[in-house]
Amino acid sequence: MRMILSDKRILEEIEKGNIVIEPFNREYLGSNSYDVHLGKYLAVYRDYELDARKHNLIEEIEIPENGYVLKPGILYLGVTQEYTETHAFVPFLEGKSSTGRLGIHIHATAGKGDVGFCNTWTLEISVVQPVRIYAGMPIGQLIYFPVDGDVINTYDRKPDAKYNQRSYKPVESMMWKNKF
Repeated sequence: MRMILSDKRILEEIEKGNIVIEPFNREYLGSNSYDVHLGKYLAVYRDYELDARKHNLIEEIEIPENGYVLKPGILYLGVTQEYTETHAFVPFLEGKSSTGRLGIHIHATAGKGDVGFCNTWTLEISVVQPVRIYAGMPIGQLIYFPVDGDVINTYDRKPDAKYNQRSYKPVESMMWKNKF
């Protein structure tokens, strides 16, 4: 049976150093999740047609004070304000219901992190209809699951991990680094 960590347990694991959230604000801790916020940078791919075997370049967008309107049919890469580390649990990033009710999807497939993931979270944002978004708005929530058994190869120690470089900006797909 999979169990999600409670607020009390998340606080205990932060105290032990098994979970790191920077910046951390107790106000954003829910009963079994932690709210994360949209960073000030977005990115879009330069080319409409992407190639999984090539390095697809991105263009950076800084969200202005008065917000930025996302449009349907475009994949936006966003980033969380929060830097996180998870050393003993599997982190999952899920959308908030308030975000979903605006028609904002925050990830296409990459909602699960790995034990040892240490970074901000790149978001794969798409929208159902045009919607104005703001840097600092609540965008998702992290939940944590215990791991059954010892982890041999944590993400932060994998020699071929593609997303280990600390970043406060969205990171484009590194699929092109895979051999296929």
